Amino acid sequence: MNISRDLSNIIGKPENEKLEYKAVLPPARSLAQMIAAFANSNGGIIILGVNEANGEIKITGLSEDFYANGVTHKAIDLLSPKPSIKYEYLSHQGKRLYVIEVEKSLTVVSIENKIYTRNGSKIVLSNPEIKQTNTSRLPLITKLTNDLFAFRSSSTGAKSKFLDHYSGVLNIIDDVGNILYPSSASAPTTNQEGKILMRILLSSCADNFEIYLTDLLYEIYLANPATLKSSQQITIKEVLDCADMQEFVLYWAKKKLSKLQRGSVKGFIADNSQIKDLNVLDDVQQDNIEKILQIRHLYAHRNGIVDEKFLQFYPGQYNLNEEHQLSVEDMLNHFSYLIDIIDKIDKAAILKYQLATL
Repeated sequence: MNISRDLSNIIGKPENEKLEYKAVLPPARSLAQMIAAFANSNGGIIILGVNEANGEIKITGLSEDFYANGVTHKAIDLLSPKPSIKYEYLSHQGKRLYVIEVEKSLTVVSIENKIYTRNGSKIVLSNPEIKQTNTSRLPLITKLTNDLFAFRSSSTGAKSKFLDHYSGVLNIIDDVGNILYPSSASAPTTNQEGKILMRILLSSCADNFEIYLTDLLYEIYLANPATLKSSQQITIKEVLDCADMQEFVLYWAKKKLSKLQRGSVKGFIADNSQIKDLNVLDDVQQDNIEKILQIRHLYAHRNGIVDEKFLQFYPGQYNLNEEHQLSVEDMLNHFSYLIDIIDKIDKAAILKYQLATL
């Protein structure tokens, strides 16, 4: 197929098994999943710079601030084996588009040991870690597993990565229930190994909440380069330490997370208009997130021993220098809260910034 010659006949058709539109440049991991899905099905075409919403196809064009070739090369490097693809910039109706043509692969193409295929206009994970049904001993794990499955639909790459991690954590909790909740899920474990594992799992999930926000900021920056504009100064060394523009954007997104890592959720949101302008987190929700992150701080840096800073967030609930313990039920409720928060943030960000979805 001559893409340049046939582009006018392609654009305007609705998305289908062999055609995908994206209004903006997605991150490499998301693009790799799209390419793999086409390669594992019947091949197809990805057109960046075109948006399909509510049955209406709109040619938006791509920003010239980022180069899609660099992201495409990184996406290809994530795939095993590497499929046969062609890609190029094209102009259509005065707009700058980027077109990727993927050939059907004779061997299964995977990314991070996951296999994606096309089902109509949807991308399907053929070997999902998250299953819709679950035979857990705990009803709350069953609920969370089903929530993760439902939340995966139409999500950003950042959210998809977050859900993968939480699914793995739920599997671990289910597999080692004998040490995490030997008597009751509502009672903290007395098993020393269980206590240590509990701290690790809670810290891991809090960390991944922060990683999600970093990844989301990165996707917003890629999709809307104007949001990178800031009065904050950067050093020449910071720029030169990054291999390319995409790497610098990811570095900048991580740097923006510094206040959140110090336990200031409100400070992070106030400093990041990209999240603040979504208007999905009220003061109560921000306080609740901050309390969960304080538990992570206690577990990661104080071995669970309550300090004065922790008491400021939980006044009258604990004593100084006592050991803080969570039951599995408490921990899963914290997980559930963070999952719901991310689902709200993700949906709002997709609408506001027209982010690419999976």
